[in-house]
Parts: sequence; C-alpha cells; structure tokens
Amino acid sequence: MPLHPFIEALLKQLAGRPAFSDGSPDDARALVAAGRAAIGPGPAMLAVRDLAVPGRAGGVPVRLFMPTESPSGVIVYLHGGGWVVGALDDFDTLARTLAAESGCAVVLVDYRLAPEHPFPAGLEDGEDVLRWVARQGEATFGAPLPIVVAGDSAGANLAAVAARRLRGEVEIVLQGLVYPVADSDFTTASYERHGEGLTLTRADMAWFFRHYAPPALWSSPDISPLRAPDLSGLPPALVVVAEYDVLADEGAAYAARLREAGVVVTERHVAGATHGFIRLHTLFDVARAEVEALARAAAEACAADRTRSATGAE
Repeated sequence: MPLHPFIEALLKQLAGRPAFSDGSPDDARALVAAGRAAIGPGPAMLAVRDLAVPGRAGGVPVRLFMPTESPSGVIVYLHGGGWVVGALDDFDTLARTLAAESGCAVVLVDYRLAPEHPFPAGLEDGEDVLRWVARQGEATFGAPLPIVVAGDSAGANLAAVAARRLRGEVEIVLQGLVYPVADSDFTTASYERHGEGLTLTRADMAWFFRHYAPPALWSSPDISPLRAPDLSGLPPALVVVAEYDVLADEGAAYAARLREAGVVVTERHVAGATHGFIRLHTLFDVARAEVEALARAAAEACAADRTRSATGAE
C-alpha cells in the first residue's frame, strides 16, 4: 500500500530536518520535544500524579494517570526513543488516551536514558516499576489489579525483555509491543527497503544502539529479544508492525517466535504507516485506530483476568 497521505505530507514537511543520528542526544531529544505542541493535550483524567518509585538505583520517576477511582487494571508504559530520547511530557498525551480508552490506570515510566545511563539502566528501571506495581497495587489503587506492560519501539523492547526476565515473578496479563526493537541485525529486508528517507533510518538505529550498549552486547537476548532461546510461558502479546519501518521484519519475526513458543499472539500490520506513528494518534486516523486497539486489548485482558480470579479458574 502507498504511504498514508498524512505520512506523505509529514515527510514533505520534515524534508531537510536533521536526522536523529546527525547530532547529539540532546539535539535528538529537542527534536522529539518540538512535536508536543502539534500533538496537543490528551483527555482529562480524574487524577495525574508524578511519583518516584523505589528502584535499585534510586527513585524511578513515573507519571500515574487515573481515569476513574476504580481502574480495571494497570498499564505500565515504556516510551519509545531508541533508549536515548523521550520524556514524560513527550508521551503524556498518549498515556492519557490509553487510560481513557482502556479504563486502566497508566504508569508512564521516565526510565534512565543512554548514553548517560547505558544498558541495563533503562531495563532495570522498567523491571523495578513492574515489581512495585505488583507489590504495591493494593496500597496505590485500593485493590490488586491486573498488570499490562506495553511500549513502543525501544520501549517495546524493554517491555518484551522485562516480561521475559520477570517470568514467574510478576504476573502480567498482556504485553503490548508497538513496532518493537527485537534484534540488532541491520541487514534484514525491511532495513534494505526502508533504511533511508523515512522517519527512522538505518543510520539512526545504528546510532541508537551505539549509545545504548557496546556492540559486543548487542546480540544478548536482553537487548535483542528475538535471540532469546526460550520464549515459552510469556504473557499473551499484541504485536504491531508498521509497513514502512526498518523494524518491520524483526517485529513480525518476534511475533512468530512467540507463537511458536505457545504464546497467544495478536499481530497487527499497519499498512501505509512509518515508524513512530503511534505518538501522532491525535493527528490521523490510522494511528488513532492502533491506540484504540491497544487500549481494547488491555481492557479485555484485564477483564478476563478478573473473571478468572472471581471464579478461581486457572
């Protein structure tokens, strides 16, 4: 399918803008922050609180979005940005929309970023927040609630890795993985097709990886989850793949590996879309539909878990 008309117009508008890999991490962070005004505010919440969650390296900043007094579950959301960029304010609108659409509380994690805090800092922060939600759910929300872990791009990478590493420790009812970074192979067919001229290039991904970890570690399953030897016993997954994305092939491959391991997988291929579209859900229909699909999947997973708990079913 051709590029979505909105994406095509956006690419023309961004023509000549420096790529992420053309500058410093601070330059890249400023590029992302500059898009906040166009995205606009999200839905009003009953309450929004900035908290510091105890972690192994100190307090992990999070923003808690409460759509109602009695949310149906908790979505721990790990934002995208190549492990290098992204802030709470950059993903505030997305978190509000997920909360409003799902009826779940959303915990948006301001995990530590590379290169100042390289691997495994961000991953550890995500894990520590998931453990905190599991242990402090009743104190925070009034009752223990089902937990969903979700994220986009590098955040989906952290979500996938954390779900595997916490297997058997933290019960997660769904992992929502939006165009996840699943491998460190820059030679796939989707890298060849879409490696230049779009919102995320091959050069950008190599730049992100270099800031995140030394090359000797890139093949670790904790960085490239597609290479994990055992994916059995993981939570059901929603995997979203964008057609015009260097990460398309590895996202689809990760969904296939999960399925082969016996994990229930819903795979959504988004025609005409490029990497990074989910944050633009206030601006065009396809992105909005995928946010709604993620929210719906979270709500259904949480409802099913509550039903199992009420009936005592395994």
